[in-house]
Amino acid sequence: MREYKIVVMGSGGVGKSCLTIKFVTGTFKERYDPTIEDFYRKEVELDSSLCVLEILDTAGTDQFSTLLDLYILNGQGFLLVYSVGSTQTYIDAQPLREKIFKIRRSKTTPLVLVGNKCDMPQSEREVQQKEAAHLAADWVCPFFECSAKTNQNVDIIFYELAKLIMRSRRPKKICSIL
Repeated sequence: MREYKIVVMGSGGVGKSCLTIKFVTGTFKERYDPTIEDFYRKEVELDSSLCVLEILDTAGTDQFSTLLDLYILNGQGFLLVYSVGSTQTYIDAQPLREKIFKIRRSKTTPLVLVGNKCDMPQSEREVQQKEAAHLAADWVCPFFECSAKTNQNVDIIFYELAKLIMRSRRPKKICSIL
């Protein structure tokens, strides 16, 4: 059975753990406990075949940045999560993306930009959907807004990333002229 290693990254408090737990167990965690590192496995069906998603939920604080380098090196795909209610967490996604590319020495690493907490009232929103969609277009990566609380787009962000990983691992077809 194929295994895909997904790393969930973003600033503290953006809901990385809530998204991961909602996807893996179907439950929503109301209370916020800062994460150092949590590891989950979930068997899913992708393109008519079973596979296992190994999901690493990372800390959102700089004090664990040395561990983050190792996670990036071993990961195959990345969910870059920010909160739609915090411009700073959105800004923080850019250096995380650059760090992924630097450590992996590749600009073609599968990643998905994720705006979490889209269930919050419009008056509390600091990052507009159009703004993030434009950034994702510049990055040439998928973008989704989601809510762990309401389960909006939670499954799709993990499935979309797994499909990107799967496609990136397929052997390239080589044409030759005889």
